[in-house]
Amino acid sequence: MTEEKNEKAEEPQEGASQAGSEVDKSQEGQSGDGGKNGENVESVKAGPETIKEEEKSGDQPRSEETAADLLKDDLDDIKIRRAKGSKNISSGVVNILATFNNTKVTICDQRGNVISWSSAGKCGFRGSRKSTAYAAQVVTQDAGRVAMGHGLREVEVKVRGPGMGRDSAIRSLQALGLNVLSIIDVTPVPHNGCRPPKRRRV
Repeated sequence: MTEEKNEKAEEPQEGASQAGSEVDKSQEGQSGDGGKNGENVESVKAGPETIKEEEKSGDQPRSEETAADLLKDDLDDIKIRRAKGSKNISSGVVNILATFNNTKVTICDQRGNVISWSSAGKCGFRGSRKSTAYAAQVVTQDAGRVAMGHGLREVEVKVRGPGMGRDSAIRSLQALGLNVLSIIDVTPVPHNGCRPPKRRRV
């Protein structure tokens, strides 16, 4: 009797072990499929990232642009022609008046005779645009081209006023190809002279 009971008890254990092995195989199959799917997902996710990394690696660091680089395209198209009544002046003086409302440029020879001049209003700027740095660049180019048509190559720059076009006017002179020998600030400073205008109440 005892032997029959032991045989009956061993039969369910063997069935359970077989069922467990089948479950393990099914789990292994699922894990294998899941691994493949996981690899596909990872490959799909990694695709755009690798493309972005390649694009980033291909980009080159941008160098800072100067006024000469910004004006290069405009200057290449413009040809400076020799003036009819050319004065053959190789060196001169550039007087830049930069106020809060306007920018004026006058180019003279060493004796003070005016060769060319320009202002923001002459170049087509109106209202508040006359006081911008871009207007100062255009004004300086306009006066500089006419002066270079008379043979001007070297200049001394005299700047007067606290306007926004001070620096941009000097840079545009260098971009034109003129050799700037010196830069002098001749802004007048009052020593308790005239009474200043009334301050605004804002």
